[in-house]
Amino acid sequence: MTTDIPDQRGRIAVVTGANSGLGLITATALARAGARVVLAVRNTAAGAEAARTIGGEVEVRELDLASLASVRAFAAKLHADHPAVDLLINNAGLVLLGRRRTTADGFELHLGTNMLGHFALTGLLLDGLAAAPAPRVVNLSSITHKRAHLDFDDLMSQRTYKAARAYGVSKLATTVFGLELDRRLRAAGSPILSVLAHPGVSRTNLTPRAWEDSGLPGRILAKLGLLFTQPVEQGAAPQLRAATASGLRGGQFFGPAGFWEMRGRVTEVRPSAEAADPAVGRRLWSAAEELTGISYL
Repeated sequence: MTTDIPDQRGRIAVVTGANSGLGLITATALARAGARVVLAVRNTAAGAEAARTIGGEVEVRELDLASLASVRAFAAKLHADHPAVDLLINNAGLVLLGRRRTTADGFELHLGTNMLGHFALTGLLLDGLAAAPAPRVVNLSSITHKRAHLDFDDLMSQRTYKAARAYGVSKLATTVFGLELDRRLRAAGSPILSVLAHPGVSRTNLTPRAWEDSGLPGRILAKLGLLFTQPVEQGAAPQLRAATASGLRGGQFFGPAGFWEMRGRVTEVRPSAEAADPAVGRRLWSAAEELTGISYL
């Protein structure tokens, strides 16, 4: 699937977190299919190295999803240069075990980066997406969302904090966002499709980074965990399907077909009951608007 995708010539694709892992594979596949790909990355030096590896029509732009000021600056510059954007892939993700940390705006780091940053980015790029002929937004979920629960009285995990739980909550919030975005786009009669994907358990650099605060035992556990993962190329296949396949409907969700959706060929999968609940979607959307100061749809 990383090579067998439709012709993307003439399309502008924005991929967050595109300098490594799933984002790099996705950006590479899109560029090689002819798209002009914007690598939206926090580390522009790493982004420049990725661009050299990818080749084709690729540009590197700085985006720190843990800073709403950075999100606003990125969106403004992108809109000035590319008034129409065909594809936004909200791929970037962060998981850090250890102590609780916050974004530049005071949000719990996982929720702030993985969901609220992408919520803000999507809203700020919505006009550009609507100007494209067949626009699409892809949000990257995780199988961890199925074990998570949103506590709206403690969204920022201030009362009790466990890093793994906070990551799961952020991915549940991302899934809720993608599905609620679909509902609102449909209600508005928008041409933009909102679709979702998750990579199963894939061999990226997120797992080693997650354990960076845990010393030697953590690094050993991280390496052992990699033995149970699938190649990153296979992990990127669901989001490439979501991003490029023809005939999709808004709200579709793709992931691996194997045991517990951990690995295997791409298939359509189901979100958790909480993720699919419209009442949860409305409540999270309102919270995200209040927290980010960005309202749309």
